[in-house]
Amino acid sequence: MRAKGFTHTSIHADDPEASARWYEALFGLERIPAPNFGHTVLWLRLGDLQLHLFHRPQATAPQWHHIGIDVDDFDGVLAKAEELGAIDSDAWASSRVLPSGEVQAYLRDPSGNLVEIDWPDVTTLSAETRARLRRLEDDYPQDEENRVARLYLEPAVNV
Repeated sequence: MRAKGFTHTSIHADDPEASARWYEALFGLERIPAPNFGHTVLWLRLGDLQLHLFHRPQATAPQWHHIGIDVDDFDGVLAKAEELGAIDSDAWASSRVLPSGEVQAYLRDPSGNLVEIDWPDVTTLSAETRARLRRLEDDYPQDEENRVARLYLEPAVNV
């Protein structure tokens, strides 16, 4: 038996409607039908996957747990996130380049969930965006194994 992949991730939203609007505006996510679970749950399409927003009075967003989202315009999403005041300047240097040349930036949604936006190649970003990035290896030494780590994996081959 083997897992085949992810279908969704589910995160707490203090105000699911406000959070849904934020994900729609920033990432272009689309609302899709959701079953009635007896409490507020909204489902959003994220490519072939889903993001589920739920509200439970006793729930809160964990400080460092996060979701990573691949975007089609890193420069644009980063600029829009800054306009919305969503950049998290405390999260791991906020915007950084991995040894592989892949890029990460960290945002907070309206409920405080940490959202990582990812990009495969720093050299394809605008000069303005590149100037804002910090190299991970400037803060933490990277050995050979660290240097081959990748966010973007080759497609899995079914065995």
